[in-house]
Amino acid sequence: MAVVLSLRWAGVTPEQYNKVSALIRLEEDPPQGMVLHVARFEGGALLVTDVWNSQGDFERFFADRLAAAVKEAGLEGEPETGFVPLHRRVLAPGVSGAA
Repeated sequence: MAVVLSLRWAGVTPEQYNKVSALIRLEEDPPQGMVLHVARFEGGALLVTDVWNSQGDFERFFADRLAAAVKEAGLEGEPETGFVPLHRRVLAPGVSGAA
């Protein structure tokens, strides 16, 4: 079942996020099971909303690739995360790729 991941990580900077993204080659080699990734910054925190084919897909990606990159980029603390079942996904015509 597809899930929506909501993540808030206080203290993470855009530079740290960019370093992690580069280390895991997020755009060049998207993780298996990832459908959508959106990141923004607000109030001194990184906010992420993802859609994954399953929570297990995200957990494998974290264990196999993301955890080491987070450590290398020097992110401190722990994120607040939550998963909920995806109810519906709609993409506007012509929307594709990264931006």
